[in-house]
Amino acid sequence: MKLQIKDIFNKELPADPVLENTRRQVKSACFSYVTPKKTSKPKLLHVSPDMLKNLGLTEEDSKSEVFLNVFTGNKVLPNTKPYAMCYAGHQFGNWAGQLGDGRAINLAEVEHNNKSWVLQLKGAGETPYSRTADGLAVLRSSIREYLCSEAMHHLGVPTTRALSLSLTGDEVLRDVMYNGNPDYEKGAIVCRVSPSFLRFGNYEIFAARQDHETLKTLVDFTIKHHFAHLGNPSKETYLAFFNEVTQRTLNMIIEWQRVGFVHGVMNTDNMSILGLTIDYGPYGWLEGFDFGWTPNTTDSEHKRYRYGNQPNIGLWNLYQLANALYPLVEEVEPFETILNQYKTDFDIKSLNMMRSKLGLEKEHEADKLLIQDLEDNLLFTETDMTIFFRTLSDFDKDNSLEGLSVISDAFYVPTEISDSIRQKWNEWFGRYATRLQEESLSNSERKEKMNAVNPKYVLRNYMAQLAIDEADKGNYELIDELFNLLKNPYTEQPEQQKWFAKRPEWARHKVGCSMLSCSS
Repeated sequence: MKLQIKDIFNKELPADPVLENTRRQVKSACFSYVTPKKTSKPKLLHVSPDMLKNLGLTEEDSKSEVFLNVFTGNKVLPNTKPYAMCYAGHQFGNWAGQLGDGRAINLAEVEHNNKSWVLQLKGAGETPYSRTADGLAVLRSSIREYLCSEAMHHLGVPTTRALSLSLTGDEVLRDVMYNGNPDYEKGAIVCRVSPSFLRFGNYEIFAARQDHETLKTLVDFTIKHHFAHLGNPSKETYLAFFNEVTQRTLNMIIEWQRVGFVHGVMNTDNMSILGLTIDYGPYGWLEGFDFGWTPNTTDSEHKRYRYGNQPNIGLWNLYQLANALYPLVEEVEPFETILNQYKTDFDIKSLNMMRSKLGLEKEHEADKLLIQDLEDNLLFTETDMTIFFRTLSDFDKDNSLEGLSVISDAFYVPTEISDSIRQKWNEWFGRYATRLQEESLSNSERKEKMNAVNPKYVLRNYMAQLAIDEADKGNYELIDELFNLLKNPYTEQPEQQKWFAKRPEWARHKVGCSMLSCSS
């Protein structure tokens, strides 16, 4: 197995001088050296063919003993020094101080075809940042992360990726719902892959400690290696950097809203500086369209990270990043200008995204009201978001009276469609048909365009839970089936029609299918 190692993070940035793997506050350092914990009986469950190619590896490589040992923590690649990153963060709106990679260990950086990738093991043991935790991961959360990061990529959502999913052979104690009932589960490791795992919190920690020297070192490093097109470090460059991070963050969240994805834990330590979806914990896809839904049990009371609030939280988090970068610029106004632009751009981009979901290419003043009224209608009764928008592409603009029957499969309780609700839907479809008459696209051309932005298949929580339940029995075939299904989320795949279905009733309140904890 040959990898082109090109480490820069742990060679160009200040390291923690303490080499002992003990919990501590790490000062004036961007990372700590740490070796993954050896696993007792590792077993490779799945590998992403895409990521193998991206790293310059072959399928044959993935079957080797070396591959298994490296990506389950039992072997360190030659001439590399694994490390855990130091960062802080705001969690649920509150300053949490030092956090860091508590169960993630960066193995090395690899270059292939002029692209750089960081290889990171999640669940590979304790680090100086583990606090009271064991640094390990369990099979259920690892399956969810592995499947979702690759599924999001194929949906066209900016994301970190995953190379491999493995069992460790070790048992891990977890209290799934934080209710005092811990139990042993199968230990697992995901190898996550990204151009960088830098988060907003990596910069916040140095600003909070008034360590402006290390802050500047890290920001300059980030610009040099990930935003080189912005030029050499200067106040103008720092502002251009913040502006680009702002735009990338906004674009990512617009894509989340488009496919109905709810991250669940939008803390600043879970916000990628590259605008990638990072840290797949208690995420979920909307089943019934609902701006107030969050998949996170920890957030069930205040619902800070609910679907409809994700754009606002993105902005709140960017304010925290602006505060962290302020010492390098020492001017408030330019940051405020960029942050205010986020609000304007969100309105524009969100509207255009919704136009694309409705198959509208031209801009019309009344589109905003048409979309608002649609969203109101979707809330009258539980309506599956994915199925609604996918089947909407079958609407015939010359036959508006059949609109309701076209999307009827999206309703969870069809008997709830009262005469007044039916009337409101018929009125809306009449307006939608009139609006479509102003477009030049035929019904079939519009269907093709709508189906390219409205996925047919997403990783619903119950689907992931079925794969987890099977894996707990030692059957890993469903992981592969879902992995391959989700590689083509916009394609009809008639042989997989069973997955184009509303959440089953048994999954409505089942743990892992409706709400998840941060340990999920």
